[in-house]
Amino acid sequence: MVPILPGVPRMNAVAERWVGSCRREAADRVLIAGERHLRLIVDEYAVHHNEHRPHRPLGQRCPDGVGTPEPPAADAQSRAIRCDRLGGLIHEHAQIV
Repeated sequence: MVPILPGVPRMNAVAERWVGSCRREAADRVLIAGERHLRLIVDEYAVHHNEHRPHRPLGQRCPDGVGTPEPPAADAQSRAIRCDRLGGLIHEHAQIV
């Protein structure tokens, strides 16, 4: 067990929230075959979480895309594409203008 640093009282809460969302959205829905398989699932979920999944406190942007401008509003010419992760367990959508 790692002790909580004095200057960061919310450190444990942030870590527990990430682990909880990883378990609910990915690990609880897959039969884990071993440690290597678990690492693959967690790594894939971490990429999804950091590069695509919208976060409410970040203005519905992903952590890696905080500095990017907002996408344009959808109109008649725009299309949406879907990319599946974890064998279709998680769906990512992107807008094509």
